[in-house]
Amino acid sequence: MQARNEDLRSALRRAAAAMKADGPDFALAGSYALWVYGAPEPVHDVHFVVAESEVELAAKSLADAGFTIERPPEDWLFKACVGGEFVIDVLHRLNGVPVDATTLECAVPHDVLAISMRVLPPTYVITEKLCSLNEHHCDFASLLPSARAVREQVDWDSVRADTAHNDFAVAFLVLTDRLGITA
Repeated sequence: MQARNEDLRSALRRAAAAMKADGPDFALAGSYALWVYGAPEPVHDVHFVVAESEVELAAKSLADAGFTIERPPEDWLFKACVGGEFVIDVLHRLNGVPVDATTLECAVPHDVLAISMRVLPPTYVITEKLCSLNEHHCDFASLLPSARAVREQVDWDSVRADTAHNDFAVAFLVLTDRLGITA
């Protein structure tokens, strides 16, 4: 697991440096964003967000930095690969909503692995993660440690309001309330 984390950290740094040098405005998102705020370190991949209008610039900047660009059937992201593994997901839509300048403006500057970059705030990331829950993907076990770790940094009233339309998110929030995480 430690070697995997080192590879992910290296890919995160390399991708951030490439996009800072000649790519679009971006922000760290997903589980690595929550890691910046104190959640457990993820072991699967790194997520960045870019404005939908900047996808090709992001892909070019990462390709120029030695990443192999993969275009999966999902039309809301592309993957940047290093060493034969997919490690960077670059998203330009979150739960069907295009990423734009407003999304990126809410990100907060942080030093991440010695590189200054903007990071989406915990409330935003938790909301997006909960909105993505559905009957095909409803893994509360992976969300609970992160929610617990960042609980004091999340505006739970905002999360409740912004996820009220999603029964799976509501169920997660009932569970976290009963566990004393969000109550």
